[in-house]
Amino acid sequence: MCSRVVATLWWILLAGAAMTAIAGIGVVTLALSLERFEALMPPLVGLAAGSLLGGAVFHLLPEGAAALDDPLLVTLSTVSGSLAIAVLERVLHWHHCHRRAHDHRRPVGWLILVADGLHNVVGGLAVGGAFVLDTRVGVTAWTIAAAHEIPQELGDFGVLVHSGWSRRAAVMWNLISAVGFTLGAVIAWGASGHVDVALLVPFAAGNFAYLGVVDLLPEATTSVPAGQRHRVVAAFLIGLGLLGIAARVT
Repeated sequence: MCSRVVATLWWILLAGAAMTAIAGIGVVTLALSLERFEALMPPLVGLAAGSLLGGAVFHLLPEGAAALDDPLLVTLSTVSGSLAIAVLERVLHWHHCHRRAHDHRRPVGWLILVADGLHNVVGGLAVGGAFVLDTRVGVTAWTIAAAHEIPQELGDFGVLVHSGWSRRAAVMWNLISAVGFTLGAVIAWGASGHVDVALLVPFAAGNFAYLGVVDLLPEATTSVPAGQRHRVVAAFLIGLGLLGIAARVT
């Protein structure tokens, strides 16, 4: 039992390190022109949205329902996951579909960083709880979170640069804010002996479903001309389909 607890901690630390590495993905934009970067983002965001919804519906919700065996608890935890992200975004005035309407000044960059750090803590709690429940569930939850994190970090990087930050400083501060993910995951691991962390699995499902359907998909479809929205919808369906297929074969 003790060895499994330690092994879970190592998995969590590895997942945290990998998520932190993803936060530095902004460096890839150095090789892209602004036009290519802008063209790539909407389909990538659509793919992430489909992956988030598919992971929530096809993977996390069934796992949470099986672990808790209480439909009311599963429902309450799922709704709490969605509400937590919704409240977090409203309180910090951070919402994807409004980002481009903001005046791009340095204070906006700090607001993005604070919001991203808190969001990472919440995401870490959810994924850490999934790892405590089962390593396979944890890996699935991390993969879903990473699918969302890649376009989000690229978007955050773009906002920081447009807020007056250098690209080097934007990458460094994104990496620092990503430490919140590991912090949240370790907190979930440490609390596992005192609370039923299985509640965090449907919580994560609500979190991911909200981000995919309410945040990412509307942003992706409104940021491109009407004639090109089919590309975003196709990417969304691909993400949703891949997670559905993965649920059938695992």
